[in-house]
Amino acid sequence: MKLNLTKPLVVFDLETTGLDLVKDRVIQLSYIKVYPDGHEERGNELINPEKNIEPIITQLTGITNDDVKDKPTFKQLAAKINEVFSGSDIAGFNSNYFDVPLLAEEFLRAGVDFDFSKCRLIDACTIFKKMERRNLAAAYKFYCGRKMEDDFEAHRADQDTEATYRVLMSQLDKYAPGANEDAEKVLENDMQALADFSKQNDNVDFAGRIVWQEVNGKRTEVFNFGKHKGLPVADVLRMDPGYYSWILGGDFTYNTKQVLTRIRLREAQK
Repeated sequence: MKLNLTKPLVVFDLETTGLDLVKDRVIQLSYIKVYPDGHEERGNELINPEKNIEPIITQLTGITNDDVKDKPTFKQLAAKINEVFSGSDIAGFNSNYFDVPLLAEEFLRAGVDFDFSKCRLIDACTIFKKMERRNLAAAYKFYCGRKMEDDFEAHRADQDTEATYRVLMSQLDKYAPGANEDAEKVLENDMQALADFSKQNDNVDFAGRIVWQEVNGKRTEVFNFGKHKGLPVADVLRMDPGYYSWILGGDFTYNTKQVLTRIRLREAQK
């Protein structure tokens, strides 16, 4: 199956110091960049997180503090990574809920204002959960017909990226129009369709602090937490301007603050 691409697709995976979007950092980034003509480029970077890698993370990933101590920081690699991802759609496994949000945080900490809204985000994990509801190892066995542990080392970004790429290609084969009798299990080989199918929520920011809702018949950004939960963000910014300052000074992700700032600037120009 050849991907039906209108622009490059970057399939990527991260290994990190933990699961906290605010506090944790990337220690490995691996990607496969696929071009519309079928050409593929691969990259794999170990990254100095500028913080300690706990033993449990080393046990999972095999990456030690010594492995990354002389490696470049994300800030030092940010321009290179930005160049790889710019102008491309983005795919991963559970990427819409962890890898993309954490990558967004790393970009913002490095001073790179990468606009993910211009990318179609395709999550092979979401496709798999909606179709079969399993994890990556089960997905690999189901779609590729082999045990993942026979082909890859677990919890390494470069290995998981290769497995994710093979799973995505096999998903498109399995669910191609006319490939099976179940009319509900059909996926178009189209990046927009895959991105739409990968969505599971109406988050405006990656952390889900601001979400899309219908308000008076109009799709509107509303707060999804705190004392203003359920209220349109634009209304809150007018009624309680100090709330904006409180969020900017609080323990929220950079992406949430960025999204809120963009809404505030948009409303100020009206």
